[in-house]
Amino acid sequence: MKFIGNIIWLVFGGLLISVMYLIASIFLIVIIIGIPFGIQTLKLASLALWPFGREVYIDSPQGCIGILLNIIWILCGGFWIAVAHLVFGALFAITIIGIPFALQHFKLASIGILPFGKTIKFD
Repeated sequence: MKFIGNIIWLVFGGLLISVMYLIASIFLIVIIIGIPFGIQTLKLASLALWPFGREVYIDSPQGCIGILLNIIWILCGGFWIAVAHLVFGALFAITIIGIPFALQHFKLASIGILPFGKTIKFD
């Protein structure tokens, strides 16, 4: 069932979301100072490509650097990434068929707001 959900996700926008995150990641990695943010955007791209069957876990505390990077992330666009995924999740949740896709958007919003200190693992 996870495979079918991922294929439907890819066809109806998941591939586009993942490519946009990948382009942003390449842009951030090219800028030397953006490398940590580019790595986190790659994390979002991988989750957006194949979200069913993957979970987001909180790692051990990252310390002051992780907190500082999360604050910079929120101020530079992380808030809007999370809001966009929450809006899409709410729109998908209106129908019964869209509820699994809404849950995946909520998962993307959870990592989109504070990506530093989180890992993505397969179930």
